[in-house]
Amino acid sequence: MKYVYSFFIILMMATTASAGGTNISYNVGGQPYEGHYVSPSPNAPLVLLIHDWDGLTDYEVKRAGMLAAEGYAVFAADLFGAGVRPTKVEDRRQHTGELYKDRAKMRALIQGALDAAQAQGANVGNAVVMGYCFGGAAVLEFARSGADMKGFVTFHGGLQTPAGQDYTQTKGRLLILHGTADANITMEHFAALANELEQHGVAHEMITYGGAPHAFTVFGSDRYREDADQKSWRRFKEFLADTLR
Repeated sequence: MKYVYSFFIILMMATTASAGGTNISYNVGGQPYEGHYVSPSPNAPLVLLIHDWDGLTDYEVKRAGMLAAEGYAVFAADLFGAGVRPTKVEDRRQHTGELYKDRAKMRALIQGALDAAQAQGANVGNAVVMGYCFGGAAVLEFARSGADMKGFVTFHGGLQTPAGQDYTQTKGRLLILHGTADANITMEHFAALANELEQHGVAHEMITYGGAPHAFTVFGSDRYREDADQKSWRRFKEFLADTLR
């Protein structure tokens, strides 16, 4: 069954979530979603942030606040739906699996979040999209779509290209931040993506951190690696400073 997804956004309401940001309710394809928006100043460069497989949680809100402190507006997207924040592994697999099977919907949801950010006054013409784990795979899906973004950044994200897709339409620069010890997304995947980007002439930088497993940036988890997290975050900030002017 094929679906047509509208990018039309209806902003339903905005409620203050914290001193540093606002929860934004919006619709994509007639379904409700809830993102998080923070902006330190009018016309600030925008970072569109895509969540991990547990949905938009306090982790993404914290990262959004860290970026806002650096002078960037951030819209943390919701790709699962308002109130859908799975805590069980099987539920996380279900929600991510549905989107992996429906790439058109995945792209539409990212575009819908970008449209919601624009409706808040975000500077979408000076923007980078970034994501963690599942969100990283979604970022690369958006890059392959030909989305007009200045940059695409993944942290320990899925790197494989689906059959029938390639990077011939990609605009902007790619920054891939990966863990060498990642057993989920292997160095074979890392090398294959590097070869593919080079083949298609896509501007890219790919960094791998020794000893860092999958999800090495997640605070408080047994996979967190402070050294790799700090180094990758520092490189990300440098990338933003070079890319968003």
